[in-house]
Amino acid sequence: MGQSTMTRERLSALRETISRLENENVPGLLKTARKGNSAGFGLTAEKEEEGVSGPVLPLGVDALDAVLQGGLPLGGLTEVRTVETRDAGAALGFVLALAVLCQSDRRRQPGAPILWIGQGMAASEAGHPYGCGLEAYGLDTGCCIFSSPRTVLDALWIAEAALSVPVFTAIILEVRGNPAHFGLNESRRLHLRARAGKVPILLLRQAGGEEASSALFRFLVTPARATGRPLPDGSLLTGSIGNPVFRVTVEKSRAFASLAFLMEWNSHARRFRHILPETAASYAEPAYPLAEFPASAGGPGGADEMGRVMAFQKAS
Repeated sequence: MGQSTMTRERLSALRETISRLENENVPGLLKTARKGNSAGFGLTAEKEEEGVSGPVLPLGVDALDAVLQGGLPLGGLTEVRTVETRDAGAALGFVLALAVLCQSDRRRQPGAPILWIGQGMAASEAGHPYGCGLEAYGLDTGCCIFSSPRTVLDALWIAEAALSVPVFTAIILEVRGNPAHFGLNESRRLHLRARAGKVPILLLRQAGGEEASSALFRFLVTPARATGRPLPDGSLLTGSIGNPVFRVTVEKSRAFASLAFLMEWNSHARRFRHILPETAASYAEPAYPLAEFPASAGGPGGADEMGRVMAFQKAS
């Protein structure tokens, strides 16, 4: 009987310790709400984390905005990932387009900066920001702050510190893969701080796999073919470099299944255009015909005969 009582006391102490640690990780605004909710803040908070509350930013694609319950949340964590490193440019282009839309939102404070946190490994693989290119893409670099921390822990520290001072239009956090120090607990802290400060944080994950996350939405982005620059009469200037096109798959949402969209970004008009299914076939074709190579010697059928050969003399 004594041992059973001791076990219950230890379990009770452990629950109190866990509760205290969890409460310390919650931002001050949410702590206040927890204390003031006599009906049980835990259930309410969990319910709020699952849904979208507060202002949203429509992306201009009606079907996608419907999946996002109105648009991109302007307070919370949104994740954008790629499977391959080679697709990092497309994912970055999509994230930057979202940042441009945040800058263009009249509800945001004019001149409020965008903070771009590029962890060292991610920057070494995908490259560093180029001001002229960002300006041509539609981003006001005069209102941007760039940070290049060496480790993931430093990047997370900077992101959490920035979210505690809600002066940013948006925060971009760029990491590579699935770091051991960036799991569900860390994403939950970022999400709660972003909700409390009403600041959108865009997590750009290069070559990362799906994992548990507190992000409201997760997008998988791959590049798609641009068909050419549109002319005023609606036709396309063939042979030209067209606007960037992204294949965006909504992996995490309240939809019953993953949904994919082809979206074109117009940097001059600063808006997305939805490429409808009836015209999507031309965007899926390769930009140039692919050359066909013969099978290797070890493959099925072997290589073709080489014909007559001549040996060179051995060098002295």
